[in-house]
Amino acid sequence: MENRKERKMEITYSKYGDYYLPDLAILEEESATYGRFGRMRLKYLKEHHRATYINLKTSGQLTHHLNEIDHEANEMLRLLIEQMAQAQGVTEQLKEDQMAWVGAMNNIRSAEEEVVMQDVIFA
Repeated sequence: MENRKERKMEITYSKYGDYYLPDLAILEEESATYGRFGRMRLKYLKEHHRATYINLKTSGQLTHHLNEIDHEANEMLRLLIEQMAQAQGVTEQLKEDQMAWVGAMNNIRSAEEEVVMQDVIFA
């Protein structure tokens, strides 16, 4: 037989009128600072990984998880855009032709967002 430690939980009650109600406290959650990528991750978890979503929600870690995912995705996107722009020769000199610069940067951003979504959001 295993030797288990018994955990005894002590619940305190307060009297409200004729009734005794348990003194319950809600743990303070981290504030939600996530943006687009965090919302995408939330939707993905709800639709495709329901068990993970419920576990994060009930443990109070969902907001923290979404904040981390959003921060990680934004940081990864920023780095990938910088690297790809440098690799493709999109420099400040190209800004003289603004339409060419904007077009090149939009193409890079779009391609790198797909990478981030596959590697971070849908992982």
